[in-house]
Amino acid sequence: MAKKKKLKIKKSKLKKKGKKLKPKSKKLKKRKIRKKALPRLSSKKLALISVYDKRGLLRLAKGLKKFGYDIVSSGGTSAALKKAHIKVIEVSQLTKYPHMVGGRVKTLHPIIHAGILANRGLPDHVKDLRKFRIRPIDLVVCNLYPFEDTIANPDCTYDQAIEKIDIGGPTMVRAAAKNHKDVAVVVSPDDYSKILEELKIHKGQITPEMRKQLAVKAFRHTQHYDTAICGYLGKEVDGDSIFPYKLDISLEKIQDLRYGENPHQKAAFYKDAKINAGLTNANQLHGKELSFNNIVDMDSAWATANYFSNPTIAIIKHTNPCGCAQANTLVEAYKLALASDPVSAFGSIVAANRKIDTETAAEISKLFVEVVIASGFDKAALKILTQKKNIRLVEVGALPKKQEFDYKKVSGGFVVQDPDQSQLGINEVKNVTDKNPSLGEMEDLFFAWGVCKHVKSNAIILVKNGASIGVGAGQMSRIDACHIAVQKAGGKEKVKGAVLSSDAFFPFPDVVNFAAEHGITAIIQPGGSKRDQESIDAANKTGIAMIFTGRRHFKH
Repeated sequence: MAKKKKLKIKKSKLKKKGKKLKPKSKKLKKRKIRKKALPRLSSKKLALISVYDKRGLLRLAKGLKKFGYDIVSSGGTSAALKKAHIKVIEVSQLTKYPHMVGGRVKTLHPIIHAGILANRGLPDHVKDLRKFRIRPIDLVVCNLYPFEDTIANPDCTYDQAIEKIDIGGPTMVRAAAKNHKDVAVVVSPDDYSKILEELKIHKGQITPEMRKQLAVKAFRHTQHYDTAICGYLGKEVDGDSIFPYKLDISLEKIQDLRYGENPHQKAAFYKDAKINAGLTNANQLHGKELSFNNIVDMDSAWATANYFSNPTIAIIKHTNPCGCAQANTLVEAYKLALASDPVSAFGSIVAANRKIDTETAAEISKLFVEVVIASGFDKAALKILTQKKNIRLVEVGALPKKQEFDYKKVSGGFVVQDPDQSQLGINEVKNVTDKNPSLGEMEDLFFAWGVCKHVKSNAIILVKNGASIGVGAGQMSRIDACHIAVQKAGGKEKVKGAVLSSDAFFPFPDVVNFAAEHGITAIIQPGGSKRDQESIDAANKTGIAMIFTGRRHFKH
C-alpha cells in the first residue's frame, strides 16, 4: 500500500512540475520576440551614384549632400568623389560582398535591388527592409558604359564590344524607373541641374511628376542602349545582309513645329539618336521658328550644295534645285544660281557650302528668301541679313559621314534602302559616241550629273559654264522634262552650247534629237536601255558627244 501511495505522490509532483514549466516557457518565448524586434528604417535619404560619364558629378554630389542625402557608390565614381573629399558609402559596405569576376558583379545584390524596388506604401515590403536591415534607396544616378562609342571605333574588336555591354547599370536604371512612385532615376548629366533645382524648390523632395518624367526617359535610354547592342550582335548573326531581320528606329524629339506641310496637320522634328551631325545639330541664329516644309527643303538644299567641293550655292524650292552653281567665289556662284530661275527663287531656301561672306549676304538680301543655311556667317554678313526680321539664318556642321539607311514611309510600314551617297569618278564613265566631250564640257557634264542626283525624277538638267540654266523636274515623261528645262532656261538661244544630264536612260532617241535641235553639245546619262544603240546613232548623226555612267539617279 505504501508503495502505491508513494507512486501516486511522484505522479502528482510530476504534474505540478509540468504545470509550472508551461507558463515559464511562454515567458521565455515572449522575451525572445522582444530581442528580435525589427529595426526602424533610416530617416536619412540615400542616393546611389554609378556613372561612366562624370560630367557634373561633383556638383551633383555636393548638392545632394546639402539636401541631406547619404551617397553610396563604387569603382571609379567612388574614387572621384573621395578625391573631392565627399563622403561615400562603398557598395561593398552595404552588401558585405566584394566586387567579383573582374568587376562584372558589383551592384547585382538583393541589398541594392530591394532598396530600390521596395514599395514604401506596402507593409510587407517595409517589413522585409526592416527584417534584413536594408536601407531604402531614394535616388539612382546612373549612366552606362559607352557601347556605341566603343563600336564606332573601326579598330574595336568583338571582345572589346562585349566588355562594354553594361549589365548592372541598366538593371538599376530599370528597377528605379519601375519604382518611380518612391525612387527618382537620372540617366543624363544634362538633368543634374534640373534635379538640384527640384530639390531646392520642394525642400529636398522630388515631385511625383518629375519622378515619372525621369522614369520615362530612363526606359527610353535603356531601350536605345539595347537596340544598339542588338544591332551590333545582329550584324554578326545576319552575316552579309545589311538589312537586319528586325529594324528598330530610335528617335528623340527636338521640338514641336507650328504645323505640318499644311496648317491643318500637326508636326514635330525628331533626331536620329545614332547620328550627331546634319540638320538636327543645326543652330538657328535669326528669324522666326522653322516650319515642317522649311526643314525638308533645308535638307535637300544642304545635301545639294555639299555634294560639290568648289564654292557652291544651291537654291531650292519644294525640294528641287531651281538653281545651282559653282564658281571661284561664293558671290559669283550665287549670282549664277539665281540667274537659272529668278522667278522660282522667290521664297526659296539658299544653301552654301562655305561661310556666307559680306558680298554674298548683300546679294541675298535683295531677294525674299525663307532660309539661308550655311556652315557659318561673317559678322558683317549677319549684320546685313538680320535686318530682315523673318529670314531664318541657320548654321550647320557637316553632313553625316555615312547614313546607315534611307527610309520612306508607306501605309503600314517603311521601305528601306542603302542611301544614294556615292560620287562619280572619272574612270567610271564611258564615252559611247564618235565625238569625245571637251575638257570644259566634261566639267559641266559632271556638275550636271551632281545636280541631277538631287532633282525629283524624271529629271533633265541643262548646265553651262558650271551653272544650271534650266531644270526639268518631277515629270511623268522625260521629253516633257526636256521642254520644261529649255523653257526655264529662256528658250532655244539660251540653251545653245549647254550640256544635258538625265537621271535615267533614254528608252527612245527622242531626247537626243531634241537636244540636237536646241544646240546642246554633250549628254550624260546612265545607259542601259534596250534601245541604247538608237540613241548613240542619233548622237553620232547630229554630232553630240555622249557618255554613260552605268549608274541611275532616280529620286522619288
